[in-house]
Amino acid sequence: MILILKLLLAHLIGDFFLQPQKWVKHKEKHKLKSVWLYVHVAVHLALMFLFIWDLSYTPLILGIGLLHLIIDSFKLILQQKNNKRIFFFIDQILHIATIIGLPALFYSKTYNFEFIPNDQLLLLIICIAFLTTPASIIMKIIFSKWNIAKLTKDNESLKDAGKYIGILERLLVFTFIVVGQWEAVGFLITAKSVFRFGDLTASKERKLTEYILIGTLISFGIAIVISLLYLNFRLYV
Repeated sequence: MILILKLLLAHLIGDFFLQPQKWVKHKEKHKLKSVWLYVHVAVHLALMFLFIWDLSYTPLILGIGLLHLIIDSFKLILQQKNNKRIFFFIDQILHIATIIGLPALFYSKTYNFEFIPNDQLLLLIICIAFLTTPASIIMKIIFSKWNIAKLTKDNESLKDAGKYIGILERLLVFTFIVVGQWEAVGFLITAKSVFRFGDLTASKERKLTEYILIGTLISFGIAIVISLLYLNFRLYV
């Protein structure tokens, strides 16, 4: 199990933390001719070798790297502006299926599902990492369907403030649920609603109100789902 967790952590870091937006735009424009497509796959390979640190897994790592290249290539070729959101999620599902499927296929006899403290720590790190930048990117992809630039044109705010507020609230929700304090989650939702009440009443814009409400529910929903997954899966690692 720890093998899969290491591969998942490498994927999160490679896809969400070590892939600048300029790489993404260059790949979308030049597709298979973009050098950043191959640099991106090389970063994934380096991370997997670094985290696993065992050359006996070289065929597995190279296989995952090759499939990553194939999946990303098909995504770049097939995706259009109107279906980018769908292909983003299909892409991530296929990557995760590869990470789970290939080790299960070639190393099923060597799997160790017994309790190892490091496994739980690694699972915790993955969950926390996912609730930061990856979750923010997922929300950005979801909200790319709507353009609210006109609604927020005259509303000044700190740069990336919404992003960091979302990260902090998801981490707080995760912490409260893991320690069994569900009441604190309710208090956090109430507190945010009070702070947002002024924005909603002042804006007099139904679209902006709906945008804020959907964003809050999705952010809290992601945190709750990840928290529940952690609480359940930590019993088996």
